[in-house]
Amino acid sequence: MYAYGGRRSKAQQDAATVEIGYALVSAAFAAALVFGAVAGPALLFDLPRLPSRALLWLGTAVAPVVFMVRVVSVLVRFQRAVQPSQPGRTSPDS
Repeated sequence: MYAYGGRRSKAQQDAATVEIGYALVSAAFAAALVFGAVAGPALLFDLPRLPSRALLWLGTAVAPVVFMVRVVSVLVRFQRAVQPSQPGRTSPDS
């Protein structure tokens, strides 16, 4: 809850909340898109059993990975944007 020895302002807390929500929603969308792209043919077409199961398994395995990578990348990018390059110093345009 503390950033560089001080409490976060309400605006900073709200920005973090919005960014977490954006990370979760965009990650769910990306994971659903990947699952649909990988497993979609197995669900739409009458494929033989082995390829169908393989595509479903692959989609189920890859979608959570895409979800986690998206969440982490959005939150890391947000954290880097919030922190000054040198702790304790402000940027020249602040």
